[in-house]
Amino acid sequence: MRGEEVMTTFDLKFDPIDWQQLELLARLTPGERMRTSVMAHEFATALLRGTLRRRFPNLSLAELNMMVLRHCTEVRGMEP
Repeated sequence: MRGEEVMTTFDLKFDPIDWQQLELLARLTPGERMRTSVMAHEFATALLRGTLRRRFPNLSLAELNMMVLRHCTEVRGMEP
């Protein structure tokens, strides 16, 4: 299947816009928004690492980190 065919076969549904959250973010300075973004990324990465640790309890921290890196790289659409 080609990329454009794949996109037409999915029925994408998005969550409704959280206007209150958008207003709060709009009041932040660019630096505060950047910090908030980095904190959200760190939180998501920690959740993923915790999930992987529960699924693969015998892996070392280095092996878990490589799995996290592989997952994040694939999300961005890059080859590992």
